[in-house]
Amino acid sequence: MLSDPNSKELKFLSNDEIRKVAPTVFTETPAANVSKHYTHIPTVQVLDDMKKLGWGVVDAQQVKARKNSTKGFQKHLVTFRNPDVVISGKDGDTVFPQILLTNSHDGKNAFTFTAGLFRLVCSNGLVIADKKFNDVKMRHMGYTFEDLQVQIKEMVEQLPLTVESMNIMKSIELDKKQMRSLAKKALTTRFTEDQLKVTKIDLDEIINPIRDEDKGNDLWSVFNVIQEKIIEGDFSYMSGARIRKARQVKNFKQDMDINKKLFAMTEEFIPQEIAS
Repeated sequence: MLSDPNSKELKFLSNDEIRKVAPTVFTETPAANVSKHYTHIPTVQVLDDMKKLGWGVVDAQQVKARKNSTKGFQKHLVTFRNPDVVISGKDGDTVFPQILLTNSHDGKNAFTFTAGLFRLVCSNGLVIADKKFNDVKMRHMGYTFEDLQVQIKEMVEQLPLTVESMNIMKSIELDKKQMRSLAKKALTTRFTEDQLKVTKIDLDEIINPIRDEDKGNDLWSVFNVIQEKIIEGDFSYMSGARIRKARQVKNFKQDMDINKKLFAMTEEFIPQEIAS
């Protein structure tokens, strides 16, 4: 996490701080029901290896265990950032690329690395769902530092594509109708089709920027405004005769899923001739 929202100085989490919020990262043995062929690699080993590559931990979470038998083995998320890897926009919109690692110790998940972005201006994390950025999966069996180094190097080498996507989005101006259309699509990540039929939501509230830095009709600005509103639950809606406040998305699996869908929806507004 950033030690100061307005500072570029990074403060990485210590192992003790990670342990308080995601103790599963440090689990030394796998769940009892895993296959005899399963190879257990503690997530903390990957943390140590990522640190050697310059990537420190800025956030960690774990899902709530539904059964006592899964406690300590459940899915968890660790977010990495590298102080030497920064995208500085000409308009002052500083973005830090992130690597999101998900894992579990129940034999159901490989190490999965997903590319993300952190915008300094709003302290908000985005997940890249571009077709050019496929999630990287690494099996526990045969895991080596050398393989990790290769995978992370390939992800970093794709960063120019991230800059290209940002610049393309910033070059596309939306009219009010298009902005509302994107907001309407975005709401489908939080509500079912049947729920939306009986729910009244002011689309103008969804596209209304919270801060001056996000004002603008370009696709990048509109996307960031909508993404923050959807994830943070910063909007109201009427269900029946009651006005309700949307809830913040706190489950990291839901957060990542919504973020990927929002990114993909936003890319649909890029004209085909530009996208190709």
